[in-house]
Amino acid sequence: MKEIDLLIHSAGQLCTVPAPDGPQRGGSLGQLGIIENGAVAVDKGFILAVGGTSELRQKYSASSEIDTGGRCVMPGFVDPHTHIPWSGDRAGEFEQRLRGATYMEIMAAGGGIMSTVRQTRETSLEELIQENLPRLERMLAYGTTSTEAKTGYGLETTAEMKQLDAIAALRERQPVELTPTFLGAHAVPAEYANRSDAYVDVVISEMLPTAAQWMRLHNVTLYCDVFCEEGAFDLDQTRRILEAAQSLGLGLKVHADEFVGLGGTALAVELGAVSVDHLVMTPDADITTLGQGQTIAVALPGTPFGLGHHEYTPAAQILAANGALALATDCNPGTSWCESMQMVIALACRYMGLTQAQALSAATINAAHAIGRGDVIGSLEPGKQADILILDARDYRQIGYRYGTNLVSTVLKKGHVVSGHS
Repeated sequence: MKEIDLLIHSAGQLCTVPAPDGPQRGGSLGQLGIIENGAVAVDKGFILAVGGTSELRQKYSASSEIDTGGRCVMPGFVDPHTHIPWSGDRAGEFEQRLRGATYMEIMAAGGGIMSTVRQTRETSLEELIQENLPRLERMLAYGTTSTEAKTGYGLETTAEMKQLDAIAALRERQPVELTPTFLGAHAVPAEYANRSDAYVDVVISEMLPTAAQWMRLHNVTLYCDVFCEEGAFDLDQTRRILEAAQSLGLGLKVHADEFVGLGGTALAVELGAVSVDHLVMTPDADITTLGQGQTIAVALPGTPFGLGHHEYTPAAQILAANGALALATDCNPGTSWCESMQMVIALACRYMGLTQAQALSAATINAAHAIGRGDVIGSLEPGKQADILILDARDYRQIGYRYGTNLVSTVLKKGHVVSGHS
């Protein structure tokens, strides 16, 4: 009998979410690989085996055990699109929207992203770290064990690097794993008003090389993202930035089609971006292109919900085209201050037409692939990190059905309980 560190057993439903050959695409989305009365053998922070409780009890002797008492066990959520870290809030702008102002009107008047830019520029590195630690703590409590973290609230080299340094510090000070993304092309800053090409030149010649140095210094994968949208960066500018980033060794992500379809989705697929995100107003031809490429479509249903809009990512069309669909919070201070992937799943089920099973796969294994980590996290398969949730429920379908509450009772990261209780 093999000695191991931990055996999690007696799960009424063990949702393994298997995907050995990549993300779950098209009609395969929602394969949960449920094992009844299931167990997970964990050693040195990694999953050694999954199977029935009686089977694994015969094979392994564990120094520690967690009896789940028939509750549901599943992979930790992966959030592949957030704007952590930032400083301040925009509650006043939310009030403006309630009175009838649109997001783009607020942005054109100097609010929106630039409001957070001003606040983040004025915040010290340590203040920025301290302000974002509680956000990550709340995300962890709601079951997020890995997340993406973007810059984009500096929009000049020093402030953008401050955000990257904050991400590096946050990686060390709390359990949620962070995948960093450089988003210097989030908006055209006020000092470059009506001179967007000049700002793009600065991003390419100054910011990107500095970000690439940071990447090599910290020995991490760094992605480059661009907000390809009316009022932000056009298709040609987006291509210039992404190609420059790619030449420096950065991976690629793209904000596209949130308000207007400019061709950013097709460009993302062409350049081999790991993901293209938002996809509310995506042209039919670009959806077809998605299904033919490897780029993950990341839906952010919290954003149209936060804006009071009625259009959501066309999930059925993306899946019909054999696309790979993921979910994310878009956690940010302006449009979607949501730290709960459970809430995102609830929105996706109601407004995107996903089943609970499809939404769970989109929020775990496909989300992991949307940050280039599908081989390490996102499912309960041998060889992967033991990032595991124990629900306060026996049936996975409670996730999505219930909302406004926390159905996660225990969070394990690399085999250790980091939130809740065992």
